Amino acid sequence: MTIERKVGMGIAGQPSGGAADVAEVFSTHLYTGNGNSNIVHNNGIDLAGEGGMVWYRRRDASENNNIEDTVRGLDKVIYTDVTNAQADPSAYGLQAFNSNGFTSGYDTSGGKYVSWTFRKKKKFFDIVTYTGNGSSQTISHSLGGEVGMMLIKRTSETGGWAVYHKSIGTGKYLELSANWAQQNSSAHWSNVGSSSFTVGTEHDTNKSGATYVAYLFADNSSDPIEDQMIKCGSVVYSDVSNMIDLPWDTQFILIKSITTADWHIQDTMRGLDHYKFDGSAASFGKKLVPNTTAQEHNGALKFYGNNRKIQMNLPTYANHVYMIIRAPMMVEPEAATEVFAVSTRGSSAATADGVVYHSNFPVDMTLAKNVTYQGGSVALYNRSRGDLSLFTDTNAVESAQGGSKWDSMHGFDVRTLSASTPNMAWMWKKAKGFMDVVCYRGSGNAGNVINGYHTHTIPHSLGVIPELVIIKNRLTNNQSWQVASPVGNGFLSLNEGDPYNSNVSRFRNKHLWSDTTFNVVGAGNVINASGAQYVAQLFATLAGVSKVGTFTGSGSSSQTIDCGFSAGARFIMIKRTDSDGTWFMWDYVRGIASGNEPWLGLNNNNAHTTNTDIIDPHNSGFIVRPTQGNPNNMNNASATYLFYAIA
Repeated sequence: MTIERKVGMGIAGQPSGGAADVAEVFSTHLYTGNGNSNIVHNNGIDLAGEGGMVWYRRRDASENNNIEDTVRGLDKVIYTDVTNAQADPSAYGLQAFNSNGFTSGYDTSGGKYVSWTFRKKKKFFDIVTYTGNGSSQTISHSLGGEVGMMLIKRTSETGGWAVYHKSIGTGKYLELSANWAQQNSSAHWSNVGSSSFTVGTEHDTNKSGATYVAYLFADNSSDPIEDQMIKCGSVVYSDVSNMIDLPWDTQFILIKSITTADWHIQDTMRGLDHYKFDGSAASFGKKLVPNTTAQEHNGALKFYGNNRKIQMNLPTYANHVYMIIRAPMMVEPEAATEVFAVSTRGSSAATADGVVYHSNFPVDMTLAKNVTYQGGSVALYNRSRGDLSLFTDTNAVESAQGGSKWDSMHGFDVRTLSASTPNMAWMWKKAKGFMDVVCYRGSGNAGNVINGYHTHTIPHSLGVIPELVIIKNRLTNNQSWQVASPVGNGFLSLNEGDPYNSNVSRFRNKHLWSDTTFNVVGAGNVINASGAQYVAQLFATLAGVSKVGTFTGSGSSSQTIDCGFSAGARFIMIKRTDSDGTWFMWDYVRGIASGNEPWLGLNNNNAHTTNTDIIDPHNSGFIVRPTQGNPNNMNNASATYLFYAIA
């Protein structure tokens, strides 16, 4: 944790708000096989100290769904797609449970793999083992809250996977290793409570002398929102008016119809996205099926309207039970390197990690451009929009690029760009207090009238009041980028160099923005037309990590812009607000130095300019150079400027 963060919070080492972080107890981790074993996978989960379970399998070929856990120990694997007893996977199984993840066994070189890791934690997940007695017995557990779902497997011999779910109750069960409809049974279990459950005479839960493992998943959706991590529930899907509706963003979902149908697992790392909502190119992400060995294929779920609703391409008018895990937006990052990076295409770090652009974290938003190409726009990509780009210098709609890929722990791919090093990417990870991305559907005149204006209130997960919001209509042509900034209630346009416009009320009710919602005003196509699709990028000041602010030009002298950093800014964006001006962008890879430094204009498609000295480095942030000799409308006396900087 940075010194600035500790001082700003007042308590050294204690994350602000004191909330737990779902990233400490759950991880979707992707990796590529190299034909070897003993590969350490650092996913941030303390399995060695706290205990837990790893569910892993190959994505791009037919393979079993493997589960190993710390309670049964190493060399004991069970498969969710068959009823076999546990077995010793030898060199193919996990080799170690570590304090920061796990060590995998022998894999297929070039194979694509996924693992889902669940750490034991009160009101999240627990593991118990027991021996059956053939009659009723009560099994204690440490979940300490409502059991939302429970998986029980006989490990000593062949036996089915019995699934309890709170939405169907104790008189019924589902089978994880099959696509069965729900079955009636009074012999599987009863009295499923916060500290114990009772099993009856059914062999799949209590055969005399057999050994069992039970995986218990909580449902804490009745707790305060800031403490919620996992939700188990049900929904009867009929059309887009009846969907799973959540108070927070999701990262993982296990779902099944209670009729005859497969189980489905989808997650945001492999693809669970908004894509287009107009039906022309609908995407339902990528799914894996726990009850079969089938390789990854097109999914059945997508977000709808905003990032809290989930639409299903599953049997209609049927009840679906699910287990959903919250996205990791609960605790602020400790350093900017955890959430922002710049990379040239094909750098040595990118090559080592098998990606085009290297970040060392999962990426949620990317700007990309060939910086030496005259006529090439800066493209903006979002994980939540899949393989679609928008261009910051145009008012065109989003378009498919045929190659952008998000399924990496270490970077981002845009395969359609050439492999020359002038191609660069600027990459952000969503994080509390730092940055969020929200896709929403406009409400038109259906929004609440507040202060005389139709106002559409939109949820977000930033955790603080947004300070800089950049919005684009995704599907309606000729609609400019809208930028709400600290300047006032008017707007700037990202694709235009125009000055701040205070005569339009699109952000008239910005004073009502909160740490959980923002709003837009009116019913125009540019920001809130009824049914239109938008993407909003939200940024904020986070002590020692990022800074959104304004300054007034000094004219003939340099001035230091203090961002509260300790080692200077690695990224700087500046726009003059009281007159026409370029949206300037600098970064640490191309250089922020005491001399000429290259800059790009986000509102044009020019190659970067390399022969000007507009800014200089400074430990607290950056220095803006004097106006003299500066031909780019920067630091003019009494002129006003907006800036966004990252440490």
